[in-house]
Amino acid sequence: MSDAIIGMHEWFETPPGRYLLAWERAEFDRAVADIFGYHALQLGLPELDTLAANRMPHRWLGLREPHAPADIRRPALWTEYAALPFEAHSLDLVVLPHSLELNPDPHATLREVERVLVPEGKVVISCLNPHSLWGVRQRRAQLYRRFGLGELFLPEAGEFIGYRRLRDWLRLLNFEVETGNFGCWRPAFATDKWLGRFDWMDRAGERWWPILGAVYFIVATKRVRGVKLMARRWKPAKSIATAPVPLANRSRPAGSPQPELTGETV
Repeated sequence: MSDAIIGMHEWFETPPGRYLLAWERAEFDRAVADIFGYHALQLGLPELDTLAANRMPHRWLGLREPHAPADIRRPALWTEYAALPFEAHSLDLVVLPHSLELNPDPHATLREVERVLVPEGKVVISCLNPHSLWGVRQRRAQLYRRFGLGELFLPEAGEFIGYRRLRDWLRLLNFEVETGNFGCWRPAFATDKWLGRFDWMDRAGERWWPILGAVYFIVATKRVRGVKLMARRWKPAKSIATAPVPLANRSRPAGSPQPELTGETV
């Protein structure tokens, strides 16, 4: 298994990693609960069941590395994220929890997700925010490491992707971003004690500096031009009645007896 995967798995067992997972668990549950369909796929992050609140009958976990720690959830399939074993337009939902950061070619992964999603299908993405207090500490630690000093705060797992940059990638692939929000505004502390002392920053950050959250979350819909979804016609149209209707013959002289009704059709 690659060093990046190992580092990510170990980091999620630290206090800041558990803090991040708790926020993401609530966010994923809220996002996928009302997404309907038949087939849903999660790629990466077996430590978190992102589809737990979803009600689709077929839900799978896919991992890229064939060797994983024994204490994590077992996947349904091993696959390269850029070559998924699904037909085009066959999945209703794909979830990417930090999968783009751990992938050497995030562009190819997004293109493959666009291929397998049905029109109006959903993709849900979470990524670490490089423009946050955590991102600043990570870049400072990377600079110190060049001189043999300090340790990284976040796992060294590929290249972190900025929020606006990812939105541009999605737009180029004909995805429409429905929601985008940030979370986890506490400073980059490594202990539960200090993270707990700054829990007030989550409330303040959401109101005053939302784009500085340590993680961001995107829900996007695949749009296909020229495709219009139409509801099924359950009841046939009613036919026009053609039964004969009796009409009174009005061509009679005054004072004549009442005429008989004819069988003329309207």
